[in-house]
Amino acid sequence: MQFKRVVVTGLGALTPLGNNLQAYWEGLSNGVSGADMITLFDTTKFKTKFACEVKNFNAEDYMDRKEARKLDRFAQFALVTTEEAIKDSGLDLDKVEKSRVGVIWGSGIGGLTSFFHESADFAKGDGTPRFSPFFITKMISDIAGGLVSIKYGFGGPNYTTVSACASSNNALIDAFNMIRLGKSPVIVTGGSEACVNEPAVGGFNSMKALSERNDSPKTASRPFDKDRDGFVLGEGSAALVLEEYEHAKARGAKIYCEVVGTGLSADAYHMTAPHPEGLGVINVLNWALEEANMKASDIDYINVHGTSTPLGDIAELKAIQAVFGEHAYKVNISSTKSMTGHLLGGAGAIEAVASIMAMKHGIIPPTINHFTDDENIDSKLNLTFNVAQKRDINVAISNTFGFGGHNATVIFRKL
Repeated sequence: MQFKRVVVTGLGALTPLGNNLQAYWEGLSNGVSGADMITLFDTTKFKTKFACEVKNFNAEDYMDRKEARKLDRFAQFALVTTEEAIKDSGLDLDKVEKSRVGVIWGSGIGGLTSFFHESADFAKGDGTPRFSPFFITKMISDIAGGLVSIKYGFGGPNYTTVSACASSNNALIDAFNMIRLGKSPVIVTGGSEACVNEPAVGGFNSMKALSERNDSPKTASRPFDKDRDGFVLGEGSAALVLEEYEHAKARGAKIYCEVVGTGLSADAYHMTAPHPEGLGVINVLNWALEEANMKASDIDYINVHGTSTPLGDIAELKAIQAVFGEHAYKVNISSTKSMTGHLLGGAGAIEAVASIMAMKHGIIPPTINHFTDDENIDSKLNLTFNVAQKRDINVAISNTFGFGGHNATVIFRKL
């Protein structure tokens, strides 16, 4: 079977660094931290009091008040970023075959905020069930993709992938496979998460997963630094328009890059801890390279999962060194989570966009907040500490991994 080629023709972003694609890229390339004290709820009794929130976001700037009230924040984010990506793609919605255009979205938790508030209100009452008629639709993770298809009349494949922090990379991979198999000529994909709320912060605190560096939130996300103490929670969304190459070429579309390889694997090891030698990551990298028909030496940049956790950062770098050998010292590696925090199910989407924009501009976004070398990390690796680096990037990898041992890797190539 001859697989079809898949390209990226549109991007959209709403992140802690900026509320559109250009603002996001400017923040990334300038090494800006999106972390600050939490404003979305009262953190007085919480161990962690900061996060990477989306700033100055008012849903009513993008949709009418009545619609906004029906939607959880994560779904609002999805609608905003998909609109930007579709506009960026230049798709003529009057000419495209809408019945075949798909939407495949990723979200690890979905409407947790809505679930929490409705449940808390019920618990305070006398037991009478006074739930919002929009409670269920605000809560379910699949609703974001459904709303996008309804808004634009896209009748193709439509569903949501849920694999914790690998969710939106899984969505991108599924979209890639749908197009290359000829199931759809265009798919809008990406992911969103909006979990800066009491149960998420409290729950991750109880797991000892979050940084508690309340005295210096902007330096708290410090992947690969010796004194890293956990990840910083983030929120936001990113969307990508994936398109069959000949379809894009026929309409004269702007093409950012081609998706050339993907990989999915499981650690099969522990609910939350990575395999200490990164065995699942070794597999996913090798399988993505195999699908792309590439060697490790073809890779210029790796946007790593790099959450700023003591175990995860080391395991991922061990896997990279096992797969890349001596080339591991020649490739640029960076963790943009040092700036955006960890968007959970939305991480893969915003990091795919970061990787693509890095290729477009020839700039490696930095891993900020590096102060002290970790003796367990090979100092010869180029982890792009603190300052962006110029580099011609022809091929980039984006890694995301999730609780449950889920690993997802995507390879992008400049055309």
